[in-house]
Amino acid sequence: MARRQRKRRDASDGQWAAIGIILLCVAVAAFGGLAYFKFSRPQKPVLDRASLCPTSGPAGITVVLVDTTDNLPETTKREVRQFLNDLIIELPEYHRLDIRVLDAANAKSHSLFSRCNPGDGAGLSEWIDNPVIARKRWIEGFRKPAEEAMGYSLRFDRATATPLMAAIQDIAIDQFSAANVRGIPKSLIIISDMLEHTRDYSQYPGAGELSYERFKRSPAYLKFRTDLHGARVTIGYVRRLGVKIDTKRHPIFWQEWIVDNRGTVERVRSLQGAE
Repeated sequence: MARRQRKRRDASDGQWAAIGIILLCVAVAAFGGLAYFKFSRPQKPVLDRASLCPTSGPAGITVVLVDTTDNLPETTKREVRQFLNDLIIELPEYHRLDIRVLDAANAKSHSLFSRCNPGDGAGLSEWIDNPVIARKRWIEGFRKPAEEAMGYSLRFDRATATPLMAAIQDIAIDQFSAANVRGIPKSLIIISDMLEHTRDYSQYPGAGELSYERFKRSPAYLKFRTDLHGARVTIGYVRRLGVKIDTKRHPIFWQEWIVDNRGTVERVRSLQGAE
């Protein structure tokens, strides 16, 4: 009888030992799987705390230049807000967004916001990442301040000159020329009536015809010669009811200027509304 009980206990102990070994193997396999997943996937870059860009440089750059030297129609402002809001939400991860306004007094541009999209936490694993913290960082550090800058960029700031070429040249030097951004995608979005008006060259009615040849004979041609480093340029074209200008020939001039300055024309988009 005692011999049978010992056999039962030995069998029971053997079963528990087998179960323990199986559970240990499952735990090791699970841990190994998590470790493999963590270390085999692409490592996220280290971000600069101020700019939220990778310390090695952004993965792409999008610059928005808003010209409010003349007031924008309310309908146009609504369309621009929607367009810029979509841009903020859809900007690729680790790309930098720079929102600027035309600084006519100093013949350049003024940056209101310049940060990278650090990622909104979508698609992150709750096991090895923290999507809640990532989402909060995206909202507080990127989306909210970008939306505030968007609002400021649409404020009317009357000026007697419109140095668009100087502002674009300023952007090209400041944002597109550094060695660590030469090989990345670059975009420039311009919201303006595109009426260049300086002492060197003017497109205002009465100043002369809109041919590119006339521009090349002006001092502005060499003064504002610009290297856009292959940037893709989109123009949000604002219409002015009180300005008599050939709205078909005018955008063609700017397409010629962009190509002549080593840029690519992505699109010329006529915005809704006129004033």
